[in-house]
Amino acid sequence: MSEYRIVVGVDGSPASGKALEWAIEEARLRGGSLRVITAWHYPVLGDAAGAAPDAEVFRQSAADDQAALLSAAGGEGSGLRGEVIEGSAVTVLLDAAREADLLVVGSRGHGGFAGLLLGSVSAQLVHHAPCPVLVVREKEGGRGARS
Repeated sequence: MSEYRIVVGVDGSPASGKALEWAIEEARLRGGSLRVITAWHYPVLGDAAGAAPDAEVFRQSAADDQAALLSAAGGEGSGLRGEVIEGSAVTVLLDAAREADLLVVGSRGHGGFAGLLLGSVSAQLVHHAPCPVLVVREKEGGRGARS
């Protein structure tokens, strides 16, 4: 029997932090592996002169967000693998899910509209992922709950 493989998408948001905590515990309980993925993209923007910020700024911001969540969740040294990958969150996570037994995400991350029960990324993943998807949401009062 092969090792149970979990992929969790994080973006620095509180909901993705809850998803990470859940995924770390599940991987521990199953004796499985955990890939922590943060997607980032370089937005098309610039000033009137055509100058745009360095793409490294966006990659580093994503890496810093991931490191902060891993530290808060106590995930260092637990056999997980953290990756920061350029691309849209949906595309990056669907690609990673091809090799996973379970994909875990938060219900709403950065962006989106307050009050939506399921974010656009998690909704697309639920409908298109090649493996089961668990969406972890925050209950009122900031405590996580499974959807």
